[in-house]
Amino acid sequence: MQIEVSRKSAKQLLNRASGYLEGYSHTLNPYTGCAFACSYCYVRQMPVALFRGGGDWGTWVDVKDNASLLLENELVKAKRKGPVTIFMSSSTDPYQPAEVTERVTRSLLEVMVRNQPDFLFLQTRSPLVTRDMDLLELLGAHVRVSMTVETDREDIRRAFTPSAPPIAARLRALRELAARGIPVQATIAPALPSSESFAELLSHIVDRVCIDDYFMGDGSKGKRTERIGVRDIYDALELPDWYSPEAYERVREQLLRYFPQERVFVSHEGFLP
Repeated sequence: MQIEVSRKSAKQLLNRASGYLEGYSHTLNPYTGCAFACSYCYVRQMPVALFRGGGDWGTWVDVKDNASLLLENELVKAKRKGPVTIFMSSSTDPYQPAEVTERVTRSLLEVMVRNQPDFLFLQTRSPLVTRDMDLLELLGAHVRVSMTVETDREDIRRAFTPSAPPIAARLRALRELAARGIPVQATIAPALPSSESFAELLSHIVDRVCIDDYFMGDGSKGKRTERIGVRDIYDALELPDWYSPEAYERVREQLLRYFPQERVFVSHEGFLP
């Protein structure tokens, strides 16, 4: 699929966190739009996607070409007012394909290395994050990389997120990050259909996991996801029982056989600073 990439100057980079991310002082999105175009992404139902015009969600990306300069200034001001805890990112993936050449996310990490926030939660599904391990190491305990791994089944990944990186590549990235001592977690969000060996597989790679689903995590108790029509994919796969508020429990029970209870987080608690 051809992605339209535009360059724009942002007026603001650090935005006050609220709602699901109330544990953070700010959210930070290096890009607007996301080429991974995950079928279940709740951002599809947000104004940034509904009212932009010029193409469906996943077909365009706006690059914030003044991002690092903005962050340099905004971070200084924000730290004067109190602790700065940043969630990056809430409505895009900071390591989507455009980052390979644009390097906006890397430029932001360089700013944060020079003037460290109290905490940075880096949410991605892209193995490209390993490119920046040199900077993540310098942030030390002030950062956690959360890698989305919704399933261990590649056929399920292709059905729900055909433009996203393969599962095996994400798991390799987690291993590399953990080996360098960078704090990580595997985030099963949403909990898609998976095999009985999923939890055991993760237990050999990470020591912390977070599990979430549409009904807890889409900001509207599953209503946004229902409007998107994701249920149709479950029906086509003949796995309708996985589309329910109880489905995540089967994965959680599996996780608790391999992880201590205090290392298995559910929804909001797994994303807190």
